[in-house]
Amino acid sequence: MQVIAYTGISEKPSGIDEFLDAFFIRQMNYLASDLLQEGLWPEEIASALARAIRISEAANLDVRRHFAPVYTQINQQIMKDCRLSRLAYGLVLLNARPDRPVVAQWQLKLLRQFFEAS
Repeated sequence: MQVIAYTGISEKPSGIDEFLDAFFIRQMNYLASDLLQEGLWPEEIASALARAIRISEAANLDVRRHFAPVYTQINQQIMKDCRLSRLAYGLVLLNARPDRPVVAQWQLKLLRQFFEAS
């Protein structure tokens, strides 16, 4: 079962780029595959992840600060996955299927907090 893959542009990184990538990835505490435990299917996660990346690009965010391709072992299988920042995890949840309870609950919580703050 292949979960998802984020494929960046392959360029030979400089020393500073490698340092920054290591720094950014240490701040990414979520995996896209974590959503499997919440009842989402791999295809749903992949679709939501792709939309979250497109949104990040459209908003001129530095994608590598929020999304990092990795490999994860699940059920004795190695598969492509994606490490996510807190912002990226939220974007994935915003773009996942709303008929999933975890997605609907998260979206409602977000809206309640937004309305309370305004």
